Amino acid sequence: MGFLIAEDIGTDCLAYGVEWGELTLTIDALAVTRVLTYLRESDQLQFAQLIDICGVDYLGQRDLRFEVVYHLLSLVYNRRIRLKIGIEEGIPVPSVTSVYSSADWWEREVFDMYGIPFEDHPDLRRILTDYDFEGYPMRKDFPLTGYGEVRYDEDQKRVIYEPVNLPQAFRTFDFESPWEAMETAAMETAALGKKAS
Repeated sequence: MGFLIAEDIGTDCLAYGVEWGELTLTIDALAVTRVLTYLRESDQLQFAQLIDICGVDYLGQRDLRFEVVYHLLSLVYNRRIRLKIGIEEGIPVPSVTSVYSSADWWEREVFDMYGIPFEDHPDLRRILTDYDFEGYPMRKDFPLTGYGEVRYDEDQKRVIYEPVNLPQAFRTFDFESPWEAMETAAMETAALGKKAS
């Protein structure tokens, strides 16, 4: 089936194969709307349901940093297919909301988590994080602690936003494994016992 689809969409298909038991096509990013329309409209395929759109960050691992992945389902033929497009940071991806209306929220989620913009999206704004949220939390270069924190302030009786503050004053890092630390503590205890006697 992969060969037939690749033959039908021509140069829009960059590669195809079976990954994790599912037919996977890598396609040209600019052709995503055209290819998805073909997969939905074709009588032999009928991929009428968009299951998911997700992003992947390959920071430093590939030439194109991001990948947008589309999962489709054909209820008529009980088949699934995965489409991948590679894109560079800051380059917009054509929105597929005109092909699948459910893409609206999936594209907003990918934008919110990875910062991948979708061109001609009807309402591209954050969906999972707060409107004032800084950065994109699923990117590999996003700090684990984030940039800010939200907490309730008893004195002000309201929710406040403030920069993350991680005091290190009372922390000691010996970088030993727990087992080595236990052996060291046991030897120190034995040495103290000998001094006491």
